[in-house]
Amino acid sequence: MLKIQDISKSYKISSGVKKVLNGINLTVNKGEILGITGKSGCGKSTLLRILRGVESFDGGSIELDGREITPDSGIEGAKFLQHNSAIHIQRNFSLWSGPAIESILRKLYYQKKGYEGLPEPDSPYYDELYEEALVFLRLVGLEEKALHFSRALSGGEKQRLILARQLAARPKLLLLDEPVTMTGPDTKQEIMDVIKQLKNHLSIPIIVVSHLPEVHLYLADRLVYIDEGKVAEEGDPDLVVRHFLKRLPPKVDLAPLDKTKPCITAKDISKRYYLLRVGEVLNLEDISFSINKGEIVSLIGPSGAGKSTILRILEALIPPKEGQVLYAHDGDWVDLTVYSQKRMDVLRKISIMHQEFTLSPHSTIGQQIGFRLALKRRGAIEEARQRAIDLGITDEMLDTIYRLPDMSEDEKQDSLFKMGLGVDIYGKLFPYPVNMNLREYAEPVFEALDLPIEILDKRPDEISGGEHVRAYIAVSLATSPEILMMDEPFGDLDPVTLRDVTNSLKNINRKLGTTIVLVSHHMDFVREVAHRVILIRNNRIEADGDARKVCDTFIKSSNATYLNRCLEDILSE
Repeated sequence: MLKIQDISKSYKISSGVKKVLNGINLTVNKGEILGITGKSGCGKSTLLRILRGVESFDGGSIELDGREITPDSGIEGAKFLQHNSAIHIQRNFSLWSGPAIESILRKLYYQKKGYEGLPEPDSPYYDELYEEALVFLRLVGLEEKALHFSRALSGGEKQRLILARQLAARPKLLLLDEPVTMTGPDTKQEIMDVIKQLKNHLSIPIIVVSHLPEVHLYLADRLVYIDEGKVAEEGDPDLVVRHFLKRLPPKVDLAPLDKTKPCITAKDISKRYYLLRVGEVLNLEDISFSINKGEIVSLIGPSGAGKSTILRILEALIPPKEGQVLYAHDGDWVDLTVYSQKRMDVLRKISIMHQEFTLSPHSTIGQQIGFRLALKRRGAIEEARQRAIDLGITDEMLDTIYRLPDMSEDEKQDSLFKMGLGVDIYGKLFPYPVNMNLREYAEPVFEALDLPIEILDKRPDEISGGEHVRAYIAVSLATSPEILMMDEPFGDLDPVTLRDVTNSLKNINRKLGTTIVLVSHHMDFVREVAHRVILIRNNRIEADGDARKVCDTFIKSSNATYLNRCLEDILSE
């Protein structure tokens, strides 16, 4: 049994002290699943980190497996919690780079030797550990991906691998922080069914933190609603969910499309990924579609179907094997799959938000907007071309440099190294204009997003969770892009904050005419925000049309019984 008594926690921030948890009292029995919900920033994840032993706390006590831990227990208390618990952390894809099974093998080896090394294939216990690792992969439906390299797995597959790795630690307390956020309905169903099986198989306390009401309705035996660091309500999941959802703001209507005028056209796109020892893992063929100016379009489909790959091809971050990606520009069509002098001019009009989006903790929101403006304001490319000549940088190199901020840190560093450049090249090519009026760029976007302009002078730790997300959108939109690309950036937002963000996106679309292309697994969000949905499955486009109809088709074919009650159903009961 897990018993939590009067847990409190405060953080020091630049403006003073912020109390995150204020007297939390909870009990979780063996073989029970306790759900925790609440608005973004209410302290749910902080509580889980405290229970994991990786976060200190100011007051109260934790009793697990008969042992009591207090703030005075020090390092020994933290080690006890770490040894006896396992956690799945939201948006954490920290995995070993080798084949998926090696992440499990290393965890099992840790149990035997005390460090996460790889056992030698000729060691007497290797076969035993390998078979045991396969059992954990089988539990989360990844047995067939055992030899796939971790970095090549989809976001949903990585989540399942992380869950398998935590199970391999044989914990006495299992902590799941948004365990199904970046997964399609079919994968969500599979993972939740696994969690239900684990409830009986492990017979340990299980805590599930999730913003998705349907997750708690399907999984939780009891649900706790945390508000402002306190337990606001506890009890039957159905009742607690409905009470929480009463705080939902009303929906903003989606702007109608008066006419259809294509601004992006993908023609016969093909992309194949092939891994040694595994074989073909993705084979997109002849993918063709158009996006209309001012339209909000969502790509949906199972985890690993190639949605993010298609989006990265549209963003000119990876090349297709075959095909073209054409953008309307100055009365002409520019193909972004090949280098040309016009490619940067098109990219200047595009802004990108990726799955693992974040704001720099060390800079104010205004400073981060300033960096974007330095790259994408009008005239920035022309000035950079003149500076590049003086620095001996070719236009093709400049094209690569321009795309790097939207790539991963590893890709960015590797490309700069190959060109013999450092990150200081951005300050040389795209210096921040001294006479730039930051507020002039920010005000219309902040108004559309319902953000106070004072946030420009604040760092991310000084604003709420909902403001953090909208601030990131503001950073992406301050350059007045014609097109916004988004890859599952809102999967871990609570319904109340997500409704605010959804309304903000629709306001941006209506007021600024921004074309939005997004990838999402969140069906309620897609139903609300999109004019049109494209379903990618089995390496092709299976459906393309009305958002509600295509989402319903996908849910039905996915056998996702947990979605039998959508958000609208819950609210209407």
